Amino acid sequence: MQVVVIAVGKVKERYWREALAEYAKRLSGYVKLELVEVADEPTPDHPSDVEREQVLAREADRMEKWLRDRDAIVALDIRGKACTSEAWSKQFAQLESGGYGRIVFLIGGSLGLADRLLKRAVFRWSFGPITLPHQLARVLLLEQIYRGIKIARGEPYHK
Repeated sequence: MQVVVIAVGKVKERYWREALAEYAKRLSGYVKLELVEVADEPTPDHPSDVEREQVLAREADRMEKWLRDRDAIVALDIRGKACTSEAWSKQFAQLESGGYGRIVFLIGGSLGLADRLLKRAVFRWSFGPITLPHQLARVLLLEQIYRGIKIARGEPYHK
């Protein structure tokens, strides 16, 4: 299965890149992984509603260039469904067997994701009510994909 993560913004710090590389290596035996970074839009400190929508729209435009019609889109969204690793494993298995071409995960910028992207999602996933740095959210996402695959296969998870 092909898995794509499309995220707004660049991962600059070496330690985040190393963590992502470690999970990409672990996942390589199970899925074909592609990590895509799109530019984030400069955002004022206190954007108006109009400015907020403009930022989200521009970031969505950049993300949509990477999407295909047969993608199963999973949007990381604080208002999405929080689930245990076991429940996530079942969800991933359903997506994997759902006839989709790829499973694509979307991680928005500091303002989240545009409504039009959220509406395209087949699953909206929340890591809970906390706010995470976007780099950490990427690492956590890859870790949970890996853990979910290991659970589904009944394989031990090496910490």
